Amino acid sequence: MAENSPSKEYDNSSSTAGRIAQNSVFERFARAGFIVSGIVHLIIGYIAIRIALGGAGGTADQSGAMTELAAKPGGIIALWVGTVAFALMALWRLAEAALGSSSRPDADSKTSEAIDRVKAFSLAVLYFTFALSAFGFARGSGKSSGSESAGPTAYLMRSTAGTIALVVVGLIIIAIGGYHIYKGAGQKFLDDLEGNTSNLVRRLGLIGYIAKGLAIAAIGLLVILAATRPEPDQATGLDGAFKTLGAQPYGVALLIIAGCGIITYGLYSFAMARYAKM
Repeated sequence: MAENSPSKEYDNSSSTAGRIAQNSVFERFARAGFIVSGIVHLIIGYIAIRIALGGAGGTADQSGAMTELAAKPGGIIALWVGTVAFALMALWRLAEAALGSSSRPDADSKTSEAIDRVKAFSLAVLYFTFALSAFGFARGSGKSSGSESAGPTAYLMRSTAGTIALVVVGLIIIAIGGYHIYKGAGQKFLDDLEGNTSNLVRRLGLIGYIAKGLAIAAIGLLVILAATRPEPDQATGLDGAFKTLGAQPYGVALLIIAGCGIITYGLYSFAMARYAKM
């Protein structure tokens, strides 16, 4: 019977995801998540540039950005808003992973649909992580992501299987960075946006995705280096990647460029708050 056909079931799932995403309250908070994400990226880029110019220290990663944000007037309120916004963004992506994307109901094939669902689930995990981090800093109990990662890294390095696992994780992180670069260079990010976008938004997306992709790939490289050398502290995430970059020849200039790239991605996140398909 037609009413029980797979296409009909997919349409029902897609419409359910659409109703969830397009609930006005849900959508406003979810879009606010892009704004909070943009602020976090702006602060990370600023810290990176500050480190390059020899200014006061700080951790050039998500935890460092949230630490700085918490210290500003109104920062705690912003972190509480961010906690709710990131959680709703995670639920939105989780709904897409379970029910299908409301913004891409015409998936080219079952394979394309499966890939979209895997990406949605991955983003849901990422946003839940952001929500937990923002919650921790809002309560005053946030921790440096670098210190949190060093312990598990050192533990895994005690065995050959753990070392292999770290190398695999590093390669996956590099692949994620490569995907960001591909998405930026090929302007595939435009598929995530509604309607016609300005040249400014296109440039922000292109530069921002490439810069973030390079930063993510550098993290993966550090993880692999940590797995092959008896120095687990090298796997210190984005902050470690930036500081390693700054130590290279012409590192100051490269670090400033990287910081500007992350800031550009932050600005693009503001555009996402307005134009993202939901």
